[in-house]
Amino acid sequence: MQFPESWLREFCNPPLSTEQLAELLTMSGMEVEELKPVAPPFTRVVVGEIVEAVQHPDADRLRVCKVNAGEHSKGGPLQIVCGAPNARVGIKVPLALVGAQLPAGEDGRPFEIKLGKLRGVESHGMLCSARELKLSDEHAGLLELDSDASVGADIRHVLSLDDTLFTLKLTPNLAHALCVYGIAREVAALTGAPLHTPAIQPVWPQHDRKLPVQIEAPDLCGRFSGRIVRNINTQAKTPRWMVDRLERCGQRSVSALVDISNYVMFEYGRPSHIFHLDKIRDKLIVRWAKKGESLKLLNGSTVELDEQVGVIADAQEVESLAGIMGGDRTAVSDDTKSVYVEAAFWWPDAVAGRSRRFNFATDAGHRFERGVDPALTVEHIERITQLIVEICGGEAGPMDDQQVNLPERKPVTLRVERAAKVIGLPLTQAQCADVMRRLGLQFSEAPGRLTVTPPSWRFDLQIEEDLIEEVIRVHGYDKLPGDAPLAPISARVRTEEQRGLHTLRRAVAAQDYQETINFSFVEERWERELAGNDDPIRVLNPIAAPLSVMRSNMIGSLLHVLRYNLARRASRVRVFEIGRVFRRAPQSPDGPTAVAGLEQPLRVGGLAYGDAAQLQWGQPERRVDFFDVKGDIEALLAPLQPRFVAAPHPALHPGRSARIELDGQAIGFVGELHPKWRQGYELPSAPVLFEIDADALTRRPLTQAQPIPRQQSAWRDIAVIVGEQVTHDALMAEVVNDASGLVKSARLFDLYKPSAPGGDIGAHERSLAVRIELRDDDATLTDERIDPIIAGIVDRLHRSLGARLRG
Repeated sequence: MQFPESWLREFCNPPLSTEQLAELLTMSGMEVEELKPVAPPFTRVVVGEIVEAVQHPDADRLRVCKVNAGEHSKGGPLQIVCGAPNARVGIKVPLALVGAQLPAGEDGRPFEIKLGKLRGVESHGMLCSARELKLSDEHAGLLELDSDASVGADIRHVLSLDDTLFTLKLTPNLAHALCVYGIAREVAALTGAPLHTPAIQPVWPQHDRKLPVQIEAPDLCGRFSGRIVRNINTQAKTPRWMVDRLERCGQRSVSALVDISNYVMFEYGRPSHIFHLDKIRDKLIVRWAKKGESLKLLNGSTVELDEQVGVIADAQEVESLAGIMGGDRTAVSDDTKSVYVEAAFWWPDAVAGRSRRFNFATDAGHRFERGVDPALTVEHIERITQLIVEICGGEAGPMDDQQVNLPERKPVTLRVERAAKVIGLPLTQAQCADVMRRLGLQFSEAPGRLTVTPPSWRFDLQIEEDLIEEVIRVHGYDKLPGDAPLAPISARVRTEEQRGLHTLRRAVAAQDYQETINFSFVEERWERELAGNDDPIRVLNPIAAPLSVMRSNMIGSLLHVLRYNLARRASRVRVFEIGRVFRRAPQSPDGPTAVAGLEQPLRVGGLAYGDAAQLQWGQPERRVDFFDVKGDIEALLAPLQPRFVAAPHPALHPGRSARIELDGQAIGFVGELHPKWRQGYELPSAPVLFEIDADALTRRPLTQAQPIPRQQSAWRDIAVIVGEQVTHDALMAEVVNDASGLVKSARLFDLYKPSAPGGDIGAHERSLAVRIELRDDDATLTDERIDPIIAGIVDRLHRSLGARLRG
């Protein structure tokens, strides 16, 4: 919310400096994000009137002007050479006199006007554009002033340039402060300064014509007011004072009627709409849209509507998005002679999120979805009518006001003792009552209690805590004691068998991954393609149309980060994220940190792309593969030993993906991206991805001390021929499954498959070599004891897996 300080002080003028006023607003919850002067410093710039303009004798694009500067041109009009295309007799423009200091340029130093010559003709000053005075970026010609501007007067006084722009950063509950009058009302309550509320005089009807209005959706529109104004001049020029105020609120001037509507919105917080009356067919109907309807808006876009969007229609088609934006067909234009002025109360829930569905936002929608005072629609139409008649002329008709479903203001009770406890100050009932009185809230008193009935403009007062906030906000946050709160604190001690997330982050980073943070809401396409999820959890009010569902895995987020880095010529990307995913779980109960029917597990996801290691002389370049990432996962889980079981995944290569198991429980997956999705997401090569339960990675079994073995281990190597379908896990399970208990470990150290069938190894067979460690902690092993154990292992492999010793 941006506005000029001078406009605020017309409603409420407390004895505070600009800086003190900004501090007051910030400390009351209305954060002043920026204070900015309307214009930078400059001197000796006055109003000049061009009384003569002739062609320069030696330059086609220059004119020699005689300029009346009032008391500053006692020797007669000043001669000034000017190249502006609109330099003509009769206009009044800013004149920088000799010696003037204009705003600093790119070098940071003020620009001084001196007596000079242009193509041999003396110039006693300079006529200025808006950009030269740093008032705007407009530089197509001289800044033309109103015809009633006093010649010779200081331009800063004429244009009220010694003013300050306030920019407030308002929270959603402060809808009543989205206008200058609303902020002035707050300032009056905070300072006790009088609030000037201008009386809005009704405009008496000059004819009796009404436009029929039919409200079919009371849950959309609670009140609808309007009137016809005919015989207006839409080409009338917006007064300079209104244009200046709109510009200082960040709104450019469009036309007189649009400017008037916007002006009243900034003045009193009431968005309104002005229809071209002659283009409305028969009547207006306020209703919910029907599926298949469409509307071309004022911004030129055409939107498809459905039953969730409120509209204003005439007898044949939709003409406006309710509370958001008008339609193009009934927009006012230069040939408009009669208009219909509308102001309504739209229920906040009926407007919230609708404009974001169509990828745009409006000032009207921003206000209506937070709540606009339903009590003053008629008064604000009177104000708009008053300005229309004053600027554009015309004849007003009778007011039409329909009230069908106004919000009910339920009383809220404030317990004084409770307020004092929450705030931490010894407040009295009289102090709380004074706050309510200053805020203009109606209330009744009982011992220790105030029962407040919220006014029509306060949609944020619904529970006791809202009133407690008002008390301390007006009483003053600066009066809060600086003492630290006293409360019992119970430390949540983490067991030695668990490591924290910070330690986990450092452990993943130590594997050469960089952390990234992504949104939990993602594109629906990612869920369908990369998670196989056809029924994702939808976001009711997405911040952007593509980010409409909650993620059930992290693959889409990580691929998005990869594509972002590849677009910036990164050739090696290794990233990870620790975050939550969201899945449907019908058995999940509701709770303080849970939602019924949903689970939100914390997961660790990672992606590796490009070379396995940084470019170096010590090893050749090679692409990262499944086994590199598998090793990273084993390092993160150590000393726990996971199993990697071949398993399919919608996003991963069917022959290069695995399910990660720990103690027989699935804890995640790892694999190379499916070639289909590598091509679909336009990646030069496939990354390797993994995702694991964070709980599994934070487990840290305590180290158990083991004595150093008193006996040496014996090692035996065997090579067996097995079918290609035999897995590593199956082979190792049979080797270590020895009843004697002497087999301590086994490791596969060689895999051989001949390039062509022949010898002992068949067409669909391979040779696996295993090194076996044997040890008896009580006695030295001999060949007589070892050979039967090895023979038993070979026998088990033959019976279980069809293996045979390689000759």
